[in-house]
Amino acid sequence: MKHLFIGGYGPDILTASQELEVVARTGAVKASFLAAHPTLPVLYAVGEDDSGTLAAYTVTGGELSLLGERPSEGSQPCHLAVHPGGELLAVANYGDGVVSLHGLDEAGAFAGDPIVLAHQGSGPVWERQERPHAHQAVFHEDVLHVCDLGTDEIRRYTLDGRALEFVKLPAGMGPRHLVFSGGRCHVAGELDAAVRTYDRDWNELAAAAASEEPGTNYPSHIDVAGDYVYVGNRGPDTISVLRASDLAMVAEVPSGAAWPRHFAIDGTTMYVANQTGDAVTLLALRGGVPQPTDVRIDAVAPACVLPR
Repeated sequence: MKHLFIGGYGPDILTASQELEVVARTGAVKASFLAAHPTLPVLYAVGEDDSGTLAAYTVTGGELSLLGERPSEGSQPCHLAVHPGGELLAVANYGDGVVSLHGLDEAGAFAGDPIVLAHQGSGPVWERQERPHAHQAVFHEDVLHVCDLGTDEIRRYTLDGRALEFVKLPAGMGPRHLVFSGGRCHVAGELDAAVRTYDRDWNELAAAAASEEPGTNYPSHIDVAGDYVYVGNRGPDTISVLRASDLAMVAEVPSGAAWPRHFAIDGTTMYVANQTGDAVTLLALRGGVPQPTDVRIDAVAPACVLPR
């Protein structure tokens, strides 16, 4: 890792060194999620307003320069992803559930007209599932997968926007984020506080509570490294380590501050964006289990961390 980029609900995207010292600030409005181009020094950010925006930046030595900006085609964009081929970017708009696909040119800039994918539906948790709420967009095997918290679905599309069969998940689960690994898909449910594992045909193989701590939990991000599934827990303010094979709990450790919204694993280091704790913390992975350190950086409402 050369730099750690930090997005959130503060006034800037922060660029930090490996020692978590701020080396640059770039003004941005509610840049709550960031993604990097797979081959070019270009960074993308959402602007999570009611009238959502997208921004592309060129990266030079940690400094960001605006390359382009355009509407997200929906309300409150909260997640974006770049196709591994580098020619397409997908955005999930939480406010109205709209997903949009944006072409990228050879410089990583936005190109052409977007494809807009609206949806309808609801779920049983009426105060949270009154309409579609697209929460994450992930490219996997040339299929776009969208976690829709509002409709308890994994929405699936071809790269040109054609709808495939959607995957219906348990009612009231509220899928927030998913991760593919080893022919399986692990999904974190924000509303039922559970993690579920599915095979390639979307048969459920395992299910487990995301946290063993008492009280209300709102799972956030989920990722896989080695033999373990990691999930952030907002409420308990912990990171859980689950065995990938069967979701057995291996460990649950403090995230280092309040409301761990997102984390990123870089080798033997985990960076955690603790939103209401106004801090990004560094945890050392030892035997796959995060361990606390004294290294942290103050940041206003961080929501995403991206090591590059």
